[in-house]
Amino acid sequence: MDIDTTAPTTKTTDADGITTTVVNGIRTVLAPRSGPLTAGLLFRVGRADETLATSGITHLVEHLALHHHGLGDLHYNGATALTYTHFHVHGTPADVVAYLNGVCAALHDLPMDRLDTEKEILRTEAAGSGSGPVQASALWRYGSRSFGLAGYAELGLHGITADDVRAWARTRFTAENAVLWITGDTVPEGLDLTLPTGEWHPTPEATSALPTTPAWFPGEDGALVLTSVLPRSTAASLFADVLGKELFRALRQKGGYSYTAAAEYTPRDTDSATVVAYADALPQKQDAMVGAFVDVLAKLRAGRIEQADLDSVRASALARFDLPELAAAKLPAHAMNLLLRHPDLTVAEAKAELEAVTVSDLHQVAEAVWADALVQVPGRGLDWAGLAAAPAESAEVVGGLRHPAVADSGGLLRLAEDGVSQIAPGRRATVRYAECSLMQVFPDGARHLIGHDGFTVAVEPTLYHRITPAELATIDAAVPASVVVRMPPREPSRIPRPAEPRPAAAPAVRSVWFTALLWVLGLPGLLIGGSVLLMTLAVSDDHYRVPEDSARQLFTWLLLAGAFLIPWGVCLNRRRQGKN
Repeated sequence: MDIDTTAPTTKTTDADGITTTVVNGIRTVLAPRSGPLTAGLLFRVGRADETLATSGITHLVEHLALHHHGLGDLHYNGATALTYTHFHVHGTPADVVAYLNGVCAALHDLPMDRLDTEKEILRTEAAGSGSGPVQASALWRYGSRSFGLAGYAELGLHGITADDVRAWARTRFTAENAVLWITGDTVPEGLDLTLPTGEWHPTPEATSALPTTPAWFPGEDGALVLTSVLPRSTAASLFADVLGKELFRALRQKGGYSYTAAAEYTPRDTDSATVVAYADALPQKQDAMVGAFVDVLAKLRAGRIEQADLDSVRASALARFDLPELAAAKLPAHAMNLLLRHPDLTVAEAKAELEAVTVSDLHQVAEAVWADALVQVPGRGLDWAGLAAAPAESAEVVGGLRHPAVADSGGLLRLAEDGVSQIAPGRRATVRYAECSLMQVFPDGARHLIGHDGFTVAVEPTLYHRITPAELATIDAAVPASVVVRMPPREPSRIPRPAEPRPAAAPAVRSVWFTALLWVLGLPGLLIGGSVLLMTLAVSDDHYRVPEDSARQLFTWLLLAGAFLIPWGVCLNRRRQGKN
């Protein structure tokens, strides 16, 4: 059914037993469930709404809003995702009221004395969380904006001010941009969720860094990740389940290449979803795993989909409707659809859609998944499978002043009025100032620029010849101020320095002896040997006497031979030293 975007003023209950009402201007859904109360307050704001220069601001608001809850026994949590922020609580009605009232009160008056501390906590949290298999794909697909921010750390934290945080909370954490859900048949007494008034914010428009799909890019050894974006649908959800079964059967059970081979379907925003397929392998088996993975997709794209597989995944999906207290179980997903303004199906409508999906429908989804696929592949690429290589370097470089690298004869930095390029053997990256998502400015003079397409250029004065303060000032004036983040001083050990030339290897002992022997025995040996020969010839019988002119010529030739042989031996010795 379609979503009514106007907030209702009275209670209404749908066919599944979910009640919709309004609390302090916030759309609210309720459904009874036995046991303690559970509630969630959702806001339609997340990481994808930020820029790279402000990335981390939503997470920062979430942390500040929860600070005052401290170390109590209340079971609560907060989460910042790409398109939403969720404050969640489980306990007695009094617990729920205290928690939600406290969150809303804190959003009105965030504890800014905690700002720097919470920034450090967020950086520590990020350092310990690592990166998932889909994060690199987000950067390659979307670049450094919208959903591509999932591929980056929260790089904007250093530049976010208290005024920035207050403004973000005031405009994004509003009653009109929120949905509340509670597992009860009534709103707990005393609930006061007074929030600023504002407007609902639609999910951001997705950006793209891919000139074409399907495409591939190189990844770490041992893991293959496929992502594909397509319209949200029941058929796409079932297809992901069928794909997971096929991958598990072919790559683990039959081939023995993978420990994990799976696929999943995840809503991305109001209208789109992402299908993710993943498989791992040992380095010596990864080529076979990649081949088998592509074969599975080719089989499904050819329409070779088993009816039994469709029936199996459909039965599992239908079984989810047999849960006790189904209305309460549906609440979080129902609230999320309200938040995103996505049509929410009743149980009867959802079952009918599941029953209507055919093998032909899955075949169409398989073709759509492949057409939009972006594959992170280990080892060799996937050109042989008909995929294009995603751009690994910029298509062009700027003109302007040339700054050779100090230690690398092949490295070059070019600074122009409209952009900067970094050139090295096998790599070419350009950032146009008008298309810059972030520039980090360091007190030591470095400038790190990230373009909308995700390419990065590091202007490091210590690594390139003749970068002047005037040229750095030209960059600063050209880059939009809204994307500049001023960084704290770096530790001296973190400032890059040109590589030191390797010291020459000490000559081997045998080479020293070889040279000494050559000089000690070579020239004296030639002189003595030549003298003996001349004396012998001189005292021979007259019939064998050598003429005096001939003797002088012979002695001269011997000296010349020594003068040639000794340097030749020295050069030969030096070549031997170079190989040692």
